[in-house]
Amino acid sequence: MTLLNHTVSQEEKGLRIDKLLAKVNEDASRSQVQAWIKADLVKVDGEIVKSNYKCQEGTTITWEIPEVEELDVIPENIPIEIIYEDSDVLVVNKPRGMVVHPSAGHHSGTLVNAVLYQCKDLSGINGVIRPGIVHRIDMDTSGLLMVAKNDKAHVSLVDQLREKTVKRSYLAIVHGDITHDYGTIDAPLGRDPKDRQKMAVVDGGRNAVTHFEVIKRFGQYTYVKCVLETGRTHQIRVHLKYIGFPLAGDPKYGPRKTLEIDGQALHAAELGFEHPNTKEWLEFEVEAPEDFKKLLINLEKMS
Repeated sequence: MTLLNHTVSQEEKGLRIDKLLAKVNEDASRSQVQAWIKADLVKVDGEIVKSNYKCQEGTTITWEIPEVEELDVIPENIPIEIIYEDSDVLVVNKPRGMVVHPSAGHHSGTLVNAVLYQCKDLSGINGVIRPGIVHRIDMDTSGLLMVAKNDKAHVSLVDQLREKTVKRSYLAIVHGDITHDYGTIDAPLGRDPKDRQKMAVVDGGRNAVTHFEVIKRFGQYTYVKCVLETGRTHQIRVHLKYIGFPLAGDPKYGPRKTLEIDGQALHAAELGFEHPNTKEWLEFEVEAPEDFKKLLINLEKMS
């Protein structure tokens, strides 16, 4: 078991404990948290509580994440670019079109299958389907992803994400001419009430902040750099659509008439974090894939 704890702040007072723990555990769903509570793995000041317990300021929540079962995800010899590796962490450059971990409809060919072939030891905190996965990027987003090789590293990296100290910047091509050189989008995100397969800006959603900087304008399109302050599902895609500049090639949030690219023009270009063991600051950068760069060349010619 991995034991974690959290002290309830004034802002969190009154929240249901399952909702709060799903928020604190970035990669845990509310149903997973409820399963922990039903198994009596969650306590408040040492007392077992139910899922509908309303949190009180200053109390300490402790919870145990159960040890995972023997891994049943099959390692696959899939080429994957490893940017950095040591005994605690991996940094990989995920190609566009690759799912991060197995799920319904994607039982093989995922990043997890590929990483397990290269590395047998990964953290078990996220269960048998998502070993080592600390954060995710969408299937059709390329770029840098950090993977934990043991539970101590996993907890450290998740804490850094929660404390917003991890550097994550993306390159994106969007529809429209963004006139401001810099900007910040601060809008809460949650499930789209009209389409549960999508995310949207909604009242009462989870806090989400994206900073952007214009790199180059091409008239009907703009090349931007986006920096994540938070890391919600589809955050950049939804935020840019929200301000009227959807990502080129985005099949879920963008227009049908768009640039020729297989998936959204979004690339996780920079990643920086404190090493879980040595405390050294590590920072990595990778170029966008060839189809992304080709789009920029064509836009330059057209402008």
